[in-house]
Amino acid sequence: MRHYASKPEWQIVTRTRAELDLRDQQATNAFFEAEKPDQVILAAATVGGIKASYTHPVDFLLNNLQIQNSVLSAAHHYEVKKLLFLGSTCIYPKFAEVPIREDSLLTGAMESTNEPYGVAKIAGIKLCQGYRHQFGRDFISCMPANLYGSFDNFDPEHSHVLPSLIRRFHEAKLHNPPSVTLWGSGNPKREFLFVDDFASACAFLLANYSSAEIINVGCGWEMSIREAAEIIRGIVGYQGEIAWDTTQPDGNPRRLLDISRMEKLGWKAQTDFREGVARTYQWFLDNRATART
Repeated sequence: MRHYASKPEWQIVTRTRAELDLRDQQATNAFFEAEKPDQVILAAATVGGIKASYTHPVDFLLNNLQIQNSVLSAAHHYEVKKLLFLGSTCIYPKFAEVPIREDSLLTGAMESTNEPYGVAKIAGIKLCQGYRHQFGRDFISCMPANLYGSFDNFDPEHSHVLPSLIRRFHEAKLHNPPSVTLWGSGNPKREFLFVDDFASACAFLLANYSSAEIINVGCGWEMSIREAAEIIRGIVGYQGEIAWDTTQPDGNPRRLLDISRMEKLGWKAQTDFREGVARTYQWFLDNRATART
């Protein structure tokens, strides 16, 4: 994106996956050559929930490595003034002390179901740090909590937990089965951050943060998957029961971030979970024809 110093806003420049394959270095270079962005937020990635990551480890590892390498190389070559790389809480050790501090990175093994994605993200962080150290590039990395909101992927097989639950309960409301079966025990706890809050955090970091150290971005609270499912069921309006398939994996037991660094800088999330889910579900209803479902 291009930032104009005389104006308090950015001109946002994007491309869809159909328009630009970021795994293609030549195509990525052509984009940077044509648009000449001042700042870059590298959010593009192959993502999904436990099932998608477990089923497609090559896609999660190789695609993300290729995207990161391509974009970071182009950002360096075309002398982008600032780049924000988006990591993930799944990079942290499975049994890291909670709340999870940034310095817990690489102090233990990751959750196996997230490992391909996590390894790729760690490589991206290290590459950002490398460009800063070797070439003086102002490349920074943040670790967002579980994101949800408008424009998400609502595919029940490949989406993250919250959009998947919204889709599952919406379809159950339409067809009225007696119950909906969800993976795992429902006991793992997650920190959920509304995407509008995270967009605000990204803008804040571009303006206020410059360091090789990664920084966590979250809301500072957590809830179990079971609690989240009950809230989403109520907002969607499904009247049936929830069954838990405990033969399926749970993933990480907890992922609450230590957000003290962001708080000291002066940023905090603003959106209540119920409000965020309600807004996300309304967007889903309004965009069923074009949403990724």
